[in-house]
Amino acid sequence: MYAIIETGGKQFKVQEGDTLFVEKLALEPGETVDIDRVMMVQKDGELKVGTPTVDGAKVTMKAVRHGKGRKIIVFKYKPKKNYRRKKGHRQPFTEVVVEKINA
Repeated sequence: MYAIIETGGKQFKVQEGDTLFVEKLALEPGETVDIDRVMMVQKDGELKVGTPTVDGAKVTMKAVRHGKGRKIIVFKYKPKKNYRRKKGHRQPFTEVVVEKINA
């Protein structure tokens, strides 16, 4: 059994027990969250596709920890004009474990 969910503007294919790194959620570690933006569910060989979401389907996830991703460097410059700007960015994330898929 698997499902395709949307959270943080991205879509993920999840199964029970999977660990995901999603955009930061306002949860404490150990709390659970129900995601009801389920695009598709496959259960016992039967495929349910939503328009755009599957009615009554939800995925329960448990927050494990928060963190920051690897640093990316944003470097802007204009040639021959002595204009240079260097910035770094680390995207915050929440690590979650998929506990249950209800379809």
